[in-house]
Amino acid sequence: MTSGPSESYILAREDAISVWRRLMGPTKVFKAQMSDPDTIRAQHGLTDTRNATHGSDSDESVRREVNIMIPQFCFENWRQIEEPLFRNEKVHFNEKQFIHFT
Repeated sequence: MTSGPSESYILAREDAISVWRRLMGPTKVFKAQMSDPDTIRAQHGLTDTRNATHGSDSDESVRREVNIMIPQFCFENWRQIEEPLFRNEKVHFNEKQFIHFT
């Protein structure tokens, strides 16, 4: 997760962990290529330790890993202020600037 350049994102949806893990595919690249060839790891992974992507496996892991990768992110601020805006569809996405806005 920190062995080289990377981009980090926090996915915001009810079942983000399970959805993202399905899109990534199995951790082992060879297994992913055989059993789930349309997944990210099957298509872009090089080895089991260079498998193209990472995703937290639990809410506990999310908190720990976000604190490492995006230390300025505040979970409490998200829950109290930003999450209700997303849930009530008050947040929009500007594709040109690649940002969310209210």
